[in-house]
Amino acid sequence: MVPETQDRVVELERRYAELDGAALLRALVEVEFPGRIALISSFGTESALLLALAAEVDRSLPVIFIDTGKMFPETLEYRDQLVERFGLTDVRTIAPAPVAVASLDPDGQLWYYDSDACCRLRKVEPLALALPGFDAVLSGRKRYHGALRQFMPRFQAVDGRIKIDPLAHWSQARVSDEFFCRNLPAHPLQSEGYASIGCEPCTIPVDSRAPARAGRWAGIAKTECGIHLPATGHAFAAE
Repeated sequence: MVPETQDRVVELERRYAELDGAALLRALVEVEFPGRIALISSFGTESALLLALAAEVDRSLPVIFIDTGKMFPETLEYRDQLVERFGLTDVRTIAPAPVAVASLDPDGQLWYYDSDACCRLRKVEPLALALPGFDAVLSGRKRYHGALRQFMPRFQAVDGRIKIDPLAHWSQARVSDEFFCRNLPAHPLQSEGYASIGCEPCTIPVDSRAPARAGRWAGIAKTECGIHLPATGHAFAAE
């Protein structure tokens, strides 16, 4: 962790302790990191809210979406629906390098016997190549997702970059209320029991009473794909 970056985290936490929602995003996009901040979105079940807030501030904010080659067709359709709905003008769909996929996952079954390697190939490495040029990244994680996320701060220093989760402290009820008040469209798979949606082979529908991310990598201890973890470790320093 770069000391100067950690100092910036402390200052951001102090300066914006009372700011929330679109007001916080506006300060980050226009004042703190003009032209140097991007939003990472999975276009999953809760993604519409942060994208809506971002669109209120700047529709040209870079939005990075990782198409792993294993996505549900419904997620790709939902991405296109939200892009049109919010008028987003800089959505960057990135993908794993074909030569790397051909070399490391020629039969497309890497997810089955080494899910960490599959996530690294299809998500972590493509994202790493897309982030140079950005000093800060936004994502939509919340503490109520549990596991590693339950104690995360809004601002972190990760790999020399500021990582910001502006909705980290929001409750599930508040997120649901905002979806209702803003008349935001739901992911088409949500009505089929998918509470959290990633790649098709590693996502299953769950009971409505299950934890928020229970349907991801069901049956194994894995809870994160790796894109939110430091490149040098497997857990958040702050968690």
